[in-house]
Amino acid sequence: MADEKGKLLSTRSMVFTALFAALICVAAPFSIQVGPIPITLATFAVYLTGTVLGTKRGAVAVILYILLGAVGLPVFSNFNGGFGALLGPTGGYIIGYIPLVIITGVFAEMKSDKIPRAVLTVIGMILATAALYTFGTAWFMILTKKDLASSLTLCALPFIPGDGIKIACTAAIAVPLKNKLNRAMFNTVRK
Repeated sequence: MADEKGKLLSTRSMVFTALFAALICVAAPFSIQVGPIPITLATFAVYLTGTVLGTKRGAVAVILYILLGAVGLPVFSNFNGGFGALLGPTGGYIIGYIPLVIITGVFAEMKSDKIPRAVLTVIGMILATAALYTFGTAWFMILTKKDLASSLTLCALPFIPGDGIKIACTAAIAVPLKNKLNRAMFNTVRK
């Protein structure tokens, strides 16, 4: 009986992981071009994935999204896909979703008697965004041979306000969503 329940939890876990990968696939293609790097809802979907699914399942969902795009499905910004998109100037940001989801997940899973979970989650998303900007901007600089100041002006500064809004929205909806999904996945509420 315990083995059957383990399989059920594993199956449910896989289903929710696949659903979040699908959420990223749906959110990412819709974009507004701002210079060489587009504004997308992908970061919002990745924040939500890390916060709700945690580190391991969140990373699996993001890697699945990247693999789907790499094989040619049009799930990257502007409905692009293919391995070439990963090798282009925005490829560092796509690969950067992996540290983004991992750092977000680590902080979302932290427990503290002194710091509320929502505050930890927001701190995690801010640090994860810094990691995304660092990785993506470094990749962009290597490919375009632009200097740091120009690259930050093109690739990071215009996105800070929007990412702040995405972080705030994620913080507002993630905890209730996480509690509901945990009940659905495990028939329990994790606090």
